[in-house]
Amino acid sequence: MASVAAAEGAAAALRSVLSRAQQAAARAGRAPGSVRVVAVSKTKPVPVIRGVYDAGHRCFGENYVQELIDKAPQVGLNWTPRLPEDIEWHFIGNLQSNKAKALLAGVPNLDMVESVDDEKIANRLDRVVADLGRRPLKVLVQVNTSGEESKFGVDPSGCVELAKHVKLNCPNLVFSGLMTIGMLDYSSTPENFKTLANCRKEVCKELGMPEEQCELSMGMSADFEQAIEMGSTNVRVGSTIFGAREYPKKN
Repeated sequence: MASVAAAEGAAAALRSVLSRAQQAAARAGRAPGSVRVVAVSKTKPVPVIRGVYDAGHRCFGENYVQELIDKAPQVGLNWTPRLPEDIEWHFIGNLQSNKAKALLAGVPNLDMVESVDDEKIANRLDRVVADLGRRPLKVLVQVNTSGEESKFGVDPSGCVELAKHVKLNCPNLVFSGLMTIGMLDYSSTPENFKTLANCRKEVCKELGMPEEQCELSMGMSADFEQAIEMGSTNVRVGSTIFGAREYPKKN
């Protein structure tokens, strides 16, 4: 019963988040469908994720490779152990190059890796996609807009070169835009959002790419409405939908 209540609560919270996202887009003079909400289900059990799926949502994000590999076959049409194409999985955590093959082989319907922060991981993903013969993989270049040493991501001064590398040298990847993570409290500041928006201007100018085709993934539970108002096209919302994360207790 507890899992049923949690699933219903997550579904209700999702509807609220979608409404708030639409209202934030409207305040910025943007179309209702201009923002994607990634429901970040890190540490959450499959029955709760299914509640959000049953509410009509199809875009989910995970931070850890093995957790995503384990969950992906259990979420989808009729709840049979398969990987339905209607699920759009995003990997949003730091990805080590030695885990790229396991991730892509284990989650054939992985739609996007949001956390490409250097040429090494870009090259590895490109090779794995080719080796597996799967469709091209969408990627975002992760930018460290806060300057915190604890954060992954390329320095803003290096985002153009990394985006250029993905676009020109990784034929099995689709450069889709830029991503940033907030401060230590998982919120961000207008300066961080402005930095990423400025990075997009520079990247698009260098690549000859229309800005509307370059996504901005910024904003999480604490600040997704502000991020949308400042141009975010992709927000990653976890605890506001699913509740506080539940990490296993260490002995």
